[in-house]
Amino acid sequence: MSDTRIIKKRYIFMTVVFVGLALLLVILPKKHASNELKPEQLLQEINDNTRYLSTDEVADKIIKADRYFRLIDVRTPNDYKEFHLKGAINIPLDSLLNKDESGNYINADILNQDLYINVLYSNGTVYANQAWIILRRLNYKNNYVMKGGLNRWIETVIRPVRPPQTASRKEFDIYKFRKAASMYFGGGTVAVPAAEDNAPVPVIKKKASGNEEEGGC
Repeated sequence: MSDTRIIKKRYIFMTVVFVGLALLLVILPKKHASNELKPEQLLQEINDNTRYLSTDEVADKIIKADRYFRLIDVRTPNDYKEFHLKGAINIPLDSLLNKDESGNYINADILNQDLYINVLYSNGTVYANQAWIILRRLNYKNNYVMKGGLNRWIETVIRPVRPPQTASRKEFDIYKFRKAASMYFGGGTVAVPAAEDNAPVPVIKKKASGNEEEGGC
């Protein structure tokens, strides 16, 4: 089977999972809190794709130490422990709706606020999208998704590919930024777990350094 056919099958699988979850949330019984987002608005927001930040945008915010930017890793604690982006908070997808003894969502203070821009990420995009749908159904705001997840992060920020000589000035400017970002994040000798969508992630070789930053890729 060709790589193109494999990619297409993975894309179809991701789409089915994503749309399936969206429809499930839409057709849930109407016994829900009055402040939840209406199903028709949720579907509209799903289709407009404004929830996405590119890996370049995420890298830029990390490098500039944007104090109002926060990363939320929705993978399992084991995956998070093995590798995560610098400064990311681990809130696994299956714990988003956990409640305390009083019936309040335990992660609401982080996920439902007006100060920070939260960017959800996983290995690919599916799990982060699922988390975003759940949060928007609760009408939580200021939550976004890093498009492509850690797989895309490695392809663009850590291992950028030089564009052909015929590429535009804009493409070379993007490549220049990515090369600089790659040097900033230092490579890293960590293999990102690929538990999502059967999407393998390459192992990154770390450059020798005396001060290794946590999640330095």
